[in-house]
Amino acid sequence: MQRRTKIVATLGPATDDPKVLDKIIEAGVDVVRLNFSHGNADQHRERAEKVRNRARAHGRQVGVLVDLQGPKIRIGEFIDGEVELNEGDLFILDAALDESQGTKERVGIAYKELVNDVSRGDTLLLDDGRMEMWVEEVKGAEIHCQVKTGGTLSNRKGINRQGGGLSAQALTDKDREDIKVAAEIQADYLAVSFPRNGEDIEQARRLLRDAGGHGGIVAKIERSEALHEVENIIAASDVIMIARGDLGVEIGDAALPPVQKNLIKTAREMNRVVITATQMMESMIQNQIPTRAEVFDVANAVFDGTDAVMLSAETAAGAYPDKAIAAMDRICRVAEQQPVSIRSDHRINTAFGRIDEAIAMSCMYVANHLDVKAIAALTESGSTPLWMSRISSAIPIYAMTRHVATRRKVTLYRGVIPVSFDITTTDVATANKEIIDELKRRGVVRDGDLVVITKGDLAGIHGGTNSIKIVEVSDDLLPKGVDV
Repeated sequence: MQRRTKIVATLGPATDDPKVLDKIIEAGVDVVRLNFSHGNADQHRERAEKVRNRARAHGRQVGVLVDLQGPKIRIGEFIDGEVELNEGDLFILDAALDESQGTKERVGIAYKELVNDVSRGDTLLLDDGRMEMWVEEVKGAEIHCQVKTGGTLSNRKGINRQGGGLSAQALTDKDREDIKVAAEIQADYLAVSFPRNGEDIEQARRLLRDAGGHGGIVAKIERSEALHEVENIIAASDVIMIARGDLGVEIGDAALPPVQKNLIKTAREMNRVVITATQMMESMIQNQIPTRAEVFDVANAVFDGTDAVMLSAETAAGAYPDKAIAAMDRICRVAEQQPVSIRSDHRINTAFGRIDEAIAMSCMYVANHLDVKAIAALTESGSTPLWMSRISSAIPIYAMTRHVATRRKVTLYRGVIPVSFDITTTDVATANKEIIDELKRRGVVRDGDLVVITKGDLAGIHGGTNSIKIVEVSDDLLPKGVDV
């Protein structure tokens, strides 16, 4: 049985070798992430083109997600590359210092407004929380701190204020230019870093549309204050990414597990897609097998209903990119066999606002209560299979569409498999036969199996899905079926 949870893998130097790229596609990557915090536009264009070409050669559809850098709330560089700081040391974050002239006493900062965002008593967390500093006072362009948790501090490490509250805009000038690149390479998804509210997401969508892009918008939940606006952010987005690095630093690691579970639940209730990200299999940057804790982490995200799990440095810079994907694939498959992953009461007591949404929900109820082997959803925009994928089920959903953009979009939907398909007839019975023949060609169904088909009376109409047909596969010229 095909894996239902999708795998997002970050491209980087470790995947630039064509042989490695082939291996990660063979291992089962569904969506690749282009991290615009690193590299340049030409590198990203080349990587997007290569992965699509190689996916096509493997008969696969792989989506492309562009991840914007967002505001650079980071320290500068040290003259010697790094410094060792001990508990009790005094250290200055200096907005006026050249960003390459850091010493053991002070370092420059990329985000100059930090001096206006902090005051005495604040706690600053550097390097994903590995180092903690208490703000003693702010003098002009200098933030005077006392080290509370020491260690080695190296170049360009991130800065977070415990509890959040930094005023940096979500979209920088660099992001605005990168959105144009995302549109140029026809990115299927655009991820916005550090959004504060729904308007940040809508602004990114407008900029992408104005540049000619049509991808979905991913809201990265990584600011503490974003949790207070989370429903507005989810409503404005197509996907949320639970970016557990910065979010965990701002709210505290102990608070992160319940927040993750609630974010997945809320997003699915609002018919949005969820990616769970950050340090999921980080030990595999250097090791060929994951830790037991990482196995549990991935499995628990699957149990909670995440659509996708994401790899970052594990594939971008790690020694074993394909093995990291293969391990994640293996964990997801076993987790998906557990009862918690295939039972659902999603929206069982709520009304539907659209006919095609009601059809999607009805289809899943029927399929889960009959011995159905597959669901075939003829779709223009991908909305019907998205709604279907909100229902936990072990039944594969085939999004059958003539639109390549739609096939790429559904690569992120849990349990949805993209299929290139175009109806060549207006005759309903013949159309059903063509659908069944395609599923039989793929080895999905055989004689005697039940298949649920959803489609609209008028082909080519977005939002036009209005019928369900339950078909029993047979060798007859035309399949036997029951309209619902």
